[in-house]
Amino acid sequence: MKITDIEVIKWNPGTGKNFIYIKLTTDAGITGWGEAYAQADRDIQIEAHIDQLSRYLIDRDPFHIRHFMHIAHEDFATKRSAMDLHCALSGIEIAMWDIVGKTLEQPIYNLIGGPVRPHIRVYANGWGQGSPDDKAQAATELVEKRGFNALKFDPFPGPWREYPNRDELVEAADTVGKVREAVGPEVELLVEVHRRLAPVHAINAAKQMEKYNPYWFEEPCPPDNIDAILEVKNNTNIPVVTGEAHYTRNGFREIFDKRAADIINPDICNTGGILELTQIAAMAQPHYIGVSPHGYNSTSVGCAAAVHASATIPNFLIYEYFVNVEDVCRNITKGYLEPNNSYIELPTDPGLGIEIDETKLANYPYAPFPPRNIRTVEDERRWH
Repeated sequence: MKITDIEVIKWNPGTGKNFIYIKLTTDAGITGWGEAYAQADRDIQIEAHIDQLSRYLIDRDPFHIRHFMHIAHEDFATKRSAMDLHCALSGIEIAMWDIVGKTLEQPIYNLIGGPVRPHIRVYANGWGQGSPDDKAQAATELVEKRGFNALKFDPFPGPWREYPNRDELVEAADTVGKVREAVGPEVELLVEVHRRLAPVHAINAAKQMEKYNPYWFEEPCPPDNIDAILEVKNNTNIPVVTGEAHYTRNGFREIFDKRAADIINPDICNTGGILELTQIAAMAQPHYIGVSPHGYNSTSVGCAAAVHASATIPNFLIYEYFVNVEDVCRNITKGYLEPNNSYIELPTDPGLGIEIDETKLANYPYAPFPPRNIRTVEDERRWH
C-alpha cells in the first residue's frame, strides 16, 4: 500500500480559531484523517509545513509511521525543532494510524498495546467567558444540564503579563471562589494560568486559591524556564501542570529529570501524534507524573486521536473537551464521540472510529479571524 495524495483542509468552526485537517489517500482506496494543532495567525505557516512534508510522504507505506517521523526530524528538519513543524507532523501521524487501523479492521488503541480503561474522563473548557458571575452561572449549567464533573477556566483578568497588579490576583482568586460556591465541593475546578506569571506572582495567586481546593494550577509560568515552574510546584499544595508548549519526548526530558510538575498536558496534535504521546506518558510514569492531554483541537478528529492514545496510558488522568465547538464538530462527524457525565466511551470501529462528512465540512470554509487585540504602547497606561 502506498500513500498517493495528501490534502489539507482548513476550516472555520465560527469561534476561537480555524482547525486544520489532513486527509491521506492510498492506492488501496483507504483514507485516513488527522488533525494538526492550529494557533491564531499561524495556521497558514502550519499548512506550508504540511505541503513541504507531502513531497516526501507520497509513495510511502502508511504503515511505516515510526520511520517517517524519524526521518522527518533527522533528514527533513535536520534536527531543528519548531512548534509549526510538530503540528504538521502530528496531523500526518494521526492520519497514518487511521489508515493502519482501517486496513487491519481494528481501533487504533488495540494496535498500541490495548486499552487499560473502558472510557475516558473529560473536563469541559471553552465556556468561561464574561464576568465572574457569568462564569459561575455557566459552570452551574454545565454541571446540572450536562453532567460534567470537572471544569477548566482562566480566572485572571487583563492581558498575559508576568507582573500583574495585586488586585488582578485578588480578582482571580475571588472568581475561583465564586465558581466553587456555585458548583459545590464535589466538582473539580481546573485553573488555567496560560503561562502568564513570574514565579512570585504565580505562588501568590496559588496561595490565595488553595482554600477552594482546585484540581490543578496549569502552566503558571512561561514554558522556557523549568526551574520557575518547579519553584511554584514547591510552594503550593495545588498540583501544578505544564506541557502544552513542549513538543516531543526531548521537550519533556528536563521536566521529568527535575520532577518539575505533578501533571503534564502534552497536546496530541502538536507534540508528535499518537505514538509520541504514549511514549511521553511512559517517560512520565516512573516519575509519578500524571498525564492529562491538552485538547484545544476539534472535538472530532483531534479528540478521537486523544481518546485512543489515552485509553492505553496507565497514568492518564483526564482529557480536555471544548464545549464551544462541539455542535459544529458533531455536525460534520459520523460516529461522533459523545461525552456523557464527563466520560467518553471508547469507539469500537476501525481506525479512529469516526469519519468526516466532507459535504458538511465544506459548509465551514476557512476564513481568517479579525486581528486580535494585541497591546500598543498607549495601552500599557492601563496596566502600569
